[in-house]
Amino acid sequence: MFFQGTASDIVVRVSSDNSIAPERRISPSWSIALLKSKMEVVTGIPPSFQRLTLHLPHNSDPIPIDSPDEENTQVASFPFQPYAELHVADLRPPSARPNFVDTSAVEKYTMPDQKYEELQDTVLAWKKRQQLGRFDPNKPNLELEKLRKMQEEIDVRGIAVGKRCRVGGAALDRRGTVRYVGLVEQIPGEGLWVGIENDEPVGKNDGSISGHRYFHCKPKHGSFIRPDRVDIGDYPVLNFLEDMEEI
Repeated sequence: MFFQGTASDIVVRVSSDNSIAPERRISPSWSIALLKSKMEVVTGIPPSFQRLTLHLPHNSDPIPIDSPDEENTQVASFPFQPYAELHVADLRPPSARPNFVDTSAVEKYTMPDQKYEELQDTVLAWKKRQQLGRFDPNKPNLELEKLRKMQEEIDVRGIAVGKRCRVGGAALDRRGTVRYVGLVEQIPGEGLWVGIENDEPVGKNDGSISGHRYFHCKPKHGSFIRPDRVDIGDYPVLNFLEDMEEI
């Protein structure tokens, strides 16, 4: 525990090569040796490797806090002022200093899944009580209903493998050929998808996702689109060179 101050104490700001500590109270009656022992708690620097300097607002030159007899030299011997900075330099070679910034070597605690599931004040416990997400007893039925509606959308739109299509309506007018209709486990979100081989390189894949192939096409020519964005019809391949000749 750090020193509990009295009315005669002085509040200073402690800084070091490792960190900047909050304001601390020091007593003018302390010896330099005692002050260093208190600073070890704050900075982690052993007293024998500390070099103390006092930085005053009106003085650009730091004032060394040292003495040949640190056991008997009091803090009152130096011009401490309220909220002045007391800097604690670390005299150890860099290789001997602990690294308080790099946390890669710090052992991380990972709570076992079973223990987490037993806790009652977590988001998981709240979802269980509210029967949300995968804890909803009606979830299987809702998933089946969603798939049924998507299949109806596919049937109504006439989406089938081999048919020509357009994505994004007349505004976007991305044309291609339907190459796959069905589930895509690698894409977040439940439901059915339409795999399209685009005429132009406007896609994100070659018909495969995460190593699983659904159809074959050139790189950047494959896309997976929700059925409600796909229009089936007589959409010939656009010839942009012909359009430029007409202009």
